[in-house]
Amino acid sequence: MARQFAGKEGVDGKNLGSTETRWLAAGTGGRMELTMEEKTVKLTLRKGVFFPPWLLLVAMVIVSLTNGDAFLGGLNAVTGWILDNFAWAFNLTTLACVGTVIFIYFSPLGKVRIGGSKAKPMMGYLNLVWITLCTTIAAGILFWACAEPMYHLYAPAAAEGVEAGSAEAAVFAMKTMFLEWTWSPYAIYTVATLIFAFVFYNMGQPYSMGSALVPVFGEKVKKYNGVVDVVCLFALSAGVAAALGTGAMNIAGGVEKVFGIKSGPVSWGVIIAVIAVAFILSSISGVMNGIRILSSVNAKVYMVLLGFLFLLGPTSFMLNVTVESWGAYLQDFFRMSLMTGDIFQDGWAKSWPNFYWCNWLAWTPITAVFLGKILKGYTIRDAIKCNFVIPAVFSTVWMGLFSTATIYYEFQGAGFYGIMAESGAEAIVYSVFEQLPLSMVVIPFYLFIVFISFVTATDSNTNAMAGLCTSGVTQDSQESPAWLKAVWGITLALATWVLISFAGIDGIKAASNLGGFPNMFLMAAMIVGLLKISFHPKDYDIHKEDYDSAGRPVESPRLPVGQEE
Repeated sequence: MARQFAGKEGVDGKNLGSTETRWLAAGTGGRMELTMEEKTVKLTLRKGVFFPPWLLLVAMVIVSLTNGDAFLGGLNAVTGWILDNFAWAFNLTTLACVGTVIFIYFSPLGKVRIGGSKAKPMMGYLNLVWITLCTTIAAGILFWACAEPMYHLYAPAAAEGVEAGSAEAAVFAMKTMFLEWTWSPYAIYTVATLIFAFVFYNMGQPYSMGSALVPVFGEKVKKYNGVVDVVCLFALSAGVAAALGTGAMNIAGGVEKVFGIKSGPVSWGVIIAVIAVAFILSSISGVMNGIRILSSVNAKVYMVLLGFLFLLGPTSFMLNVTVESWGAYLQDFFRMSLMTGDIFQDGWAKSWPNFYWCNWLAWTPITAVFLGKILKGYTIRDAIKCNFVIPAVFSTVWMGLFSTATIYYEFQGAGFYGIMAESGAEAIVYSVFEQLPLSMVVIPFYLFIVFISFVTATDSNTNAMAGLCTSGVTQDSQESPAWLKAVWGITLALATWVLISFAGIDGIKAASNLGGFPNMFLMAAMIVGLLKISFHPKDYDIHKEDYDSAGRPVESPRLPVGQEE
């Protein structure tokens, strides 16, 4: 779609416009004629949405540099208060997301096609799966699949009543990995993604996360769209900076191990710069170019690494323990999902699953905006498979293999827990690879995967962040200005490097997690809204022709990519 500078003055004095072509039906004397209308869509900067989170991020960096300890102490105190008083609410919200997704899948809403029966998909289903998988996973599973089981193995929850370092503690560690990294977090993403996709494409609401509140509160709530977007943008921008910093240090540690280049501010700067250039260019190129291609490559290298571990790792142990632990996870799913640990005066639940729910909720809204906008042309049921079922199954397999392999080598005397205490959690994944054949080949390959993972996750989120800061985004014109994507990308890269080099990233991590608190209430409203829509979808859908006289959705065939009726 061609773009040109036109329109009233924006932040840089210009607006980016795009030409849309629409076919209009006109009735004359019983005849229906089609006329073509062209109009220029003016994309302007939403200054009230862009500047508050951008300035807050800059202020966070400055405060971290000038008074980092006090800043971190204050944020940790607030986070601690939130988790102490609302752990129950985070647990119930997350569990409700799981139940809601399952209900929606089997409800009549599952048949509804996003964008209506005549909507063409933006891409093939497999490409949709790859993008979804890589956007939500990022590099988290690469890092924590090996490191986190060590924490739970040697410091299990008091409620479990198991001895640290025992076989029972190992099963508990695996149950926890399945709880925190598979079905529950993907249910959170899916609820937000589904309702955004429906309100944007099927209700014709503005391109804003605040639009997801319309089914519950009505049209009047749209005046608060900017406030909702600001909160979500700040939480995600701080989260991306924190994740990028962790990833840069992880890569730098691997580079030092393989090539002997010392990990420090210089190497971090180079790594962050390379990642930033890659994800900015990918984001600017759009969903159908850089993001789609990188996600496809990323997903395939995930499969290669999984296959390598499966063939050359302790295969029978991994399979046996994965199956047994998954059974224990299913048996204890509700108990662990609702655990707070207060009755045992134990902080384990607040430090792990409760904290994770807060973190997932901080990231979810903006990620859901991106994932929702690429679902056009697919049914709600297709979207649930893509956003919930497939990623959760993949993550179950990944955790099942990597986490059990880590436990196996630890029980064989690898000493991972001691390595973690001495060199940090980031050292564990490299130590696991050193137990395998061809480790000098696998570790550089792993570094490549981490790099690609951060690029694919960050370009998607940068694309969504820029979109929310842009007024004029429509169903037919979804790409925001390239300069806005670049501004967010450069800001995130500079903030990350300054923080990890001179102040540490714990403060900005804590600030990101604070976003999970207001987002929890947003998520509760989205759950209610999605359930309301599911009972009477025709009442909310502008595509009335896709329903029968009783208001039931009529199944329609999926149009081929690139073809629209």
